[in-house]
Amino acid sequence: MQILTLAGALLAALACDPIGSSNGSASSSTQTPARVARQASTSAQPAAERTSETPKASCTAPFSEQPAPKAEPAGECPKGPVQPLELPRGFVSFPEARGKPRVAVEVAANDTSRQRGLMYRTSMAPEEGMLFSWPTDAPRSFWMKNTCLPLDMLFIDSQGFVVGILEQVPVLNEHPRSVPCPAGYVLEMNAGWARDHGVEPGQRVKIEYSSE
Repeated sequence: MQILTLAGALLAALACDPIGSSNGSASSSTQTPARVARQASTSAQPAAERTSETPKASCTAPFSEQPAPKAEPAGECPKGPVQPLELPRGFVSFPEARGKPRVAVEVAANDTSRQRGLMYRTSMAPEEGMLFSWPTDAPRSFWMKNTCLPLDMLFIDSQGFVVGILEQVPVLNEHPRSVPCPAGYVLEMNAGWARDHGVEPGQRVKIEYSSE
């Protein structure tokens, strides 16, 4: 009986020390203790808790609490091409802004339409704008050459977050303007529109394209 007992103890000891565990070959050699601890902590969280976090923009530019000085329309606008561009249309909605505004937009999605933009226009309806679109996020820079309407420029990333806003951009100048976050869209609205509707960086937007 004593021999059987010693053999059983020896087997139990071997079972608690798998081959290779003493030199670490049975586990990942690239994980540091801190990394293992972080993974263990994450794994211990309930699944509902891990997946219920609200998505956030990866980059947002600060938006001043104080309104920018009011920009005025051009007293005289340069003459542009007689034939306006026929552009696709769509809608941009702001479900997290005050009143959940939804605006109708012309979509500038190629080089020709993006270069023309809102040049030479002397009016734009209050709830209308122009949406500039690119296939990917990247730094975007705009100027106001031959643009006679003061504008708000809302920079939006491909995930649908407002990442920056330039407000009350003055007319008829070639000074490049941008925000320090990459964007896949830029929405141009009449100056003052963003602040009047409570739109801020970090809010989500919804972009819809018209089927017409």
